[in-house]
Amino acid sequence: MNSLDWAVLIGYFGVMVAIGVWSHKRVDNVSDFFTAGGKMPWWLSGISHHMSGYSAVMFTGYAGIAYTYGVTSFITWSFPIALGIAIGSKLFAPRINRLRSRLHVASPLEYLKNRYNLRTQQALAWSGMLLKIVDVGAKWAAIATLLSVFTGISLNQGILITGAITAVYCTIGGLWADALTELGQFVIQLLAGVAMFVAVVLKLNDKNIGFFGAWDEPALHGHGKPLVGPYGTVFLLAFLFIKLFEYNGGMLNQAQRYMATGSAHEAGRSARLSAVLWLVWPVVLFFPMWMSPLLVHAQKPDGSDSYALMTEQLLPHGLLGLVIVGFFSHTMAMCSSDANAIAAVFTRDVAPVLSAKARGWNERSGLIAARVTTVVFLGLSMAVATQVNSPAFKDIITVVIKWVAGLMGPIAIPMMLGLLRPFRRSGPTAALTSWAAGLLAFWLVNYPINWSVDGGVPLQYQVSIPLAVSLVLYILIGHLKPEDTPARMAVIEKVNTDGDAVAAVPVPATAGDDVVGAP
Repeated sequence: MNSLDWAVLIGYFGVMVAIGVWSHKRVDNVSDFFTAGGKMPWWLSGISHHMSGYSAVMFTGYAGIAYTYGVTSFITWSFPIALGIAIGSKLFAPRINRLRSRLHVASPLEYLKNRYNLRTQQALAWSGMLLKIVDVGAKWAAIATLLSVFTGISLNQGILITGAITAVYCTIGGLWADALTELGQFVIQLLAGVAMFVAVVLKLNDKNIGFFGAWDEPALHGHGKPLVGPYGTVFLLAFLFIKLFEYNGGMLNQAQRYMATGSAHEAGRSARLSAVLWLVWPVVLFFPMWMSPLLVHAQKPDGSDSYALMTEQLLPHGLLGLVIVGFFSHTMAMCSSDANAIAAVFTRDVAPVLSAKARGWNERSGLIAARVTTVVFLGLSMAVATQVNSPAFKDIITVVIKWVAGLMGPIAIPMMLGLLRPFRRSGPTAALTSWAAGLLAFWLVNYPINWSVDGGVPLQYQVSIPLAVSLVLYILIGHLKPEDTPARMAVIEKVNTDGDAVAAVPVPATAGDDVVGAP
């Protein structure tokens, strides 16, 4: 990097902070901070939803998969995400929007007090927060890894720089700042992605390698196969099912984008826009990664540094700075949205249970608590980021695929399926049992069983078995021990019915309540 690249990078950080300061004027209460007051246009929500699903992991971990295996990086990642969101545009997006408009909640988990009981809500809230700390920690480590390639600064310095900038704008501006910065980041990503695409095509031409003829090169042998290595059919099906839950609200931050739109119809449009972007745009981003074996020799065994090395070699200064900004935009978009979502969960769901004072917060106190929680979450995730390459967490892609995909299912299934009428008989017993058994299955498959099996348990089973266990138990226990009380049915009807002819909703549970609506 030279002075021009640094100017682009510093200018980007300055714009992000300025957007946060401007967004501060639009945040008057907790609802504005967490759900934009339900006033976000559907197209902005859709772009924000799309951008909040990226991070620099794409340019490190998934770049390594593309370098090693080829197009399977798209087939087993962005394609199932696009399909899952498209399904969720009908199945989940409208219902999640009605959580805000009908039940007047600001956290995606807030409705669980009435849908199940307080214990269930707290179990999902605490486990979801802890998982998000690890998830976001991996994202900080990914961007810091890229920054170290270009600038030579240490991993911890890179984590501190990106985390501090993100903390400023998302803490003062809330979800509005997240969405508006994600819009700007989308434009930057568009420019940077096209620049890299063109640079790779020109470089291939210099080597007398045609756009389509590249796939016949020996270095890309087998790279055109959609399912290879550990990323086979079982992995694809498992990942599709996981992403159906994760990217429609199971990881909380995407749920907020649905809640932020003005109506259930607009939430569906937002999801469809995000699905189209996930289907089309990653092809442009992945093409240079697929071609990378023809242009660079990765220094790391997993190929995670291939995209950064290629960027350094192919782009002139200025454009290099723009692409680096694109790396930052991915990670900051996801991490800031996660911080906002976790702050919502802690402020609205956890703090009132822990403290009687929190139950009496006024708008000003609640807003201050939301901002403090956001900073604390970012600080904890940055601390975890320093341990990503330790023996406990291993490499970045292991954290993102194994830990996040494997643990998300047991948390998301009670939350997401609890919105749907066909699962109305599943109550707190089904929810808590499926959650606990799914977490236990993750531990067993990834550790004791994995250690005892020659060669270890294949990746597709490590991530799919916990979700399968949770799903089967949630449905089975719901039939064997139905707990569909009138109060719980009222909640389900509220989020499933258009118009005003819906059942009344009971008063939200307090910290002393257990099973709401139980006879």
